[in-house]
Amino acid sequence: MDKVRVGIVGIGGIGHTHLDNLAANDSVEVTAVCDVNRKLGQEKAAAVGAVYYEQADDMFEQAQTDAVFVCVPPFAHGQIEEQAAARGIHLFVEKPLGLEMAAVQRKAAAIEQAGIIHGSGYCLRYMDIVRIARSYLQDKEIGMVRAHYLSSFVETPWWRDMSKSGGQLVEQSTHTVDLVRYLAGEMSEVYAHMDLRFMKDMDGMNAPDVTSVSVVFESGAIGHIDSTCIQPDHRSGIELLGRGFRVVIDGSELTLVDEEGTQSFKRDTDFYKAQDDAFIEAVRTGDRSLILSSYTDAMRTLEVTLRANESAKSGLPIKL
Repeated sequence: MDKVRVGIVGIGGIGHTHLDNLAANDSVEVTAVCDVNRKLGQEKAAAVGAVYYEQADDMFEQAQTDAVFVCVPPFAHGQIEEQAAARGIHLFVEKPLGLEMAAVQRKAAAIEQAGIIHGSGYCLRYMDIVRIARSYLQDKEIGMVRAHYLSSFVETPWWRDMSKSGGQLVEQSTHTVDLVRYLAGEMSEVYAHMDLRFMKDMDGMNAPDVTSVSVVFESGAIGHIDSTCIQPDHRSGIELLGRGFRVVIDGSELTLVDEEGTQSFKRDTDFYKAQDDAFIEAVRTGDRSLILSSYTDAMRTLEVTLRANESAKSGLPIKL
């Protein structure tokens, strides 16, 4: 197809970012914008010449779409994915995919049965420095992983409610968890400690504000992932250690250290745009290899974070 007709469900923060990228893509026609905020939705729809819908049901019944971007909070997915899959509409679903593994697995089964193209919002995989790191690690054995996502408090009301966001690890630090998976391989066990220590004065806050997760990888490597929302700034990164080498991704910079010396690289890509362009091209051409994180792959990242929550609650390590 020459033009991919796209609808967007959820036009807040990340939805707006996708809308800008899609509007700038010559292979895209944005035909529908759906959001429960009528004023915002109408405004964004008018800006790109799309039709506004307040309810996803109406959009699926009336709009002409080849693909849909689902950018709603994790508690608000409802039957959106199943509705798209039943109509043969290709799906891009933002992270996290949901808050219950059983529900996400049912959605995945519907998506796979429909045979549609599917992607998820793990945008860090599309950084050029991640591609360099992955290539460097291809023939190397990782022994230890150290990762962190250290940031400030998110003011969005639903984000602080564990029942609606799943907590910081599930909703936000999931990007770091996914990058660890992408570079170091699958995890076989998680053992988490979490606590709400400092943000108790925030109205409605019941999610942990400090988290540390010990992990064991299928390869035998060990590591940990730390997460907090009590900082005045933002830092995120991972460090992968093996015999005689070290790979460090610190925000937008990559450092490779081994016996031959040190190499440094700086990110030179808009990874959000690269991700969206790759998905659109996959839909346009049928080339699924362009998508670096499918819906079914993203399920495994979700499982790590949800199981970590279970571990923190039970006080026991959990096998994946």
